[in-house]
Parts: sequence; structure tokens; C-alpha cells
Amino acid sequence: MASRLLIGVLGNRKAGKSRTWNTLFGRRVRTGKYRRHLTLRPNECVEVFLISGSAEERGKYAGDILEDKKCRIVLCSLQYTENVYETFDYFTERGFQLYIHWLNPGYYDHGAQWDRLGIVNRIISTHSMLGIRSGQDHPATRVQEIRECIYGWAKYRGLIFKC
Repeated sequence: MASRLLIGVLGNRKAGKSRTWNTLFGRRVRTGKYRRHLTLRPNECVEVFLISGSAEERGKYAGDILEDKKCRIVLCSLQYTENVYETFDYFTERGFQLYIHWLNPGYYDHGAQWDRLGIVNRIISTHSMLGIRSGQDHPATRVQEIRECIYGWAKYRGLIFKC
């Protein structure tokens, strides 16, 4: 059983990654220096760390962003580029369970209709769940799915606290 969880939103630029996090938190959010509280249900919260701008876009290594944060749950934007392999490796090598929403596959890929980078095989070869969602739709449904995943995972591990 994985003791850490990565909630990832994978996509090209302008796919809806940041909009997903902003909707989840109910306000505009960015990568911070510290863990933060995420309200999952009324009076029930969990501690998470957010990497809103993808490490790939920033030209940074996810491990450098996370440093020694000792996060159990990480929310992370993932840019659909070859460099995302490095980010996936970081999380899988540290025993994270992956829960990934891939937004708009093929939408900005200049005619490619599927996974030209082979990322799907990499994700599903690990302890993971992968869903494909439209970033063009209102994010409420995908955000609710993410919220439910975090809640179930955290509740089972005793990570929910009153807020």
C-alpha cells in the first residue's frame, strides 16, 4: 500500500491545469513554499503541497521544489513533454501512488491524436490510475473526482483533520 499520493494534472500549455487547482481550492493558487490545508468536506481538511506551475515549464526538478517537505499528498501540474518522465520517476521512485488526469490529449499536438510520448504506458506500469478529461469543460466534475480520491485515500490513512 502506497504511503504517499500524487494527484497530477497532465496536459499541454493552456490545457486547464491551473484552472483545476484554482477550482479545487476555490481561489487562485500558486506553488508555495509550505504545505497547505485543503478542505475536502465541511470541517474536514487534509494537508497537501501544491506544484501549480509544472516543473517541466519552469525548467526545474520536482525534487528541488519539494526539497524536504515530507508531504504525504502532492498536487502537481505536469507538462506533456519528454521532460515529464523525470518528474514521474521522482514520484514513483519515492513510492507515490499516482492519480493522473490527462487534459485534452491531442488538442495542441499538431495533429497527433494520442500519446506520441508513450506516457500512458509509463503511468499504467506503476501503482496508478489514469483518466482522460476535457480541459475545455467546466472543471467542477474533474475537481470533484480529485476531491473524492484524496478524501478516500486520506481517510483510510487517518490524515483527515477538523478545520
